[in-house]
Amino acid sequence: MKHTNKFALAAVAIAVAAGLAACGKKEEPKAAAPAAAPAPAAEMVVKIGHVGPTSGQIAHLGKDNENGARLAVEEANAKGIMVDGKKVKIELLTEDDAADGKQATQVAQKLMDAKVVGVVGHLNSGTSIPASAIYNTAGVAQISPSATNPKLTNQGFKGVFRMVANDIAQGAAIGNYAVKGMGGKKIAIIDDKTAYGVGLADETEKAVKAAGAAIVIREALANEKEQDFKGVLTKVKAKNPDVIVFGGMDAQAGPMVKQMKALGIKAKFISGDGAKSSELIKLAGDAGEGVYATEAGLPKEKMPQGAAFYDKFKAKFNADVQVYAPFTYDATNVLIAAIAKVGTDPAKIIDAIKATSMDGVTGKIAFDDKGDIKDGAVTVSVIKGGKWETVQIVGGPAEAAAAPAAAAPAPAAAAPAKEEKKK
Repeated sequence: MKHTNKFALAAVAIAVAAGLAACGKKEEPKAAAPAAAPAPAAEMVVKIGHVGPTSGQIAHLGKDNENGARLAVEEANAKGIMVDGKKVKIELLTEDDAADGKQATQVAQKLMDAKVVGVVGHLNSGTSIPASAIYNTAGVAQISPSATNPKLTNQGFKGVFRMVANDIAQGAAIGNYAVKGMGGKKIAIIDDKTAYGVGLADETEKAVKAAGAAIVIREALANEKEQDFKGVLTKVKAKNPDVIVFGGMDAQAGPMVKQMKALGIKAKFISGDGAKSSELIKLAGDAGEGVYATEAGLPKEKMPQGAAFYDKFKAKFNADVQVYAPFTYDATNVLIAAIAKVGTDPAKIIDAIKATSMDGVTGKIAFDDKGDIKDGAVTVSVIKGGKWETVQIVGGPAEAAAAPAAAAPAPAAAAPAKEEKKK
């Protein structure tokens, strides 16, 4: 009994000691769970479109425009845009119209089905005009960076805008320069049968006649893809013109100049903005020296931010600007600025574009009641030493910046020629 109590007392002592130890141990508090990171602000995606010919003979011009739009979108997204308290990401949907009017309407409808809130494009008049009806029906803004036919903005569509001077201004510049700057008394006109080429040729014809010269022949190519001009040029050569005016694109102007040289045609050559590209210089080769062309806008050296843009474009795309990338860049920024100002309602975007007053790479940007750029300039350039060189600027804020080149001497026997009926 005594032995048993000894063991019992020992057990009690152990239990008491364990209890005291437990009471003396401080319990560590559980670490608080880290606070949840705030959810990132919702990003709103806003879709805009760009359309140009990125396949076919003038794909280099379409890609040039598309890259101008891409650069503007990338910069805007990097800078950050807020609409209704939400961060906006601009998504650029690009389509190829192949410089074809029917395809232009198809891709225009595709963009409308994708719910874009505005479109930059198209490049050509022959695609911009039919597509504009699709955009107008949908109530969506269209800003063409390069289509020059007057009909585009003469249709009365509220949401159509143009970044460059139209062919009334450009045709006048070509016609006047052909007569007064190039010494032309007998003028031949060839067009490519497109809305652009015919429109430009028509306006040039008016200006040539107003300047006192004669149209000795007016011819048209079979289409804008023709490459053998021997038949047309042989007819033109027989009229012995001083100057040949071509309404068309560089893909035909370059080979045409080469074929003129091969046929021994001595007439000077001038074309419009569709031909004023680095590609024409490549296509024409040695025959391109002394070729003239106009551009519906200021030249690089007269653009307020021209040099910087050309350098930036080259660094980004490893390619030189062809013609209208700066105007496409500005057109895209006009659209983005409207979105930032009024949101994504297409009707409000159109109203905001109408009220645009901003400084772009290409100059001051504002539109008249029809949607044409205000104070649009036209530049006349010539190829010298394998490069385009500015000889005259007509209209715009820089009209007096350059004087016309000295007129070439008129041919000795320059009797008025009988005008041939237009084809």
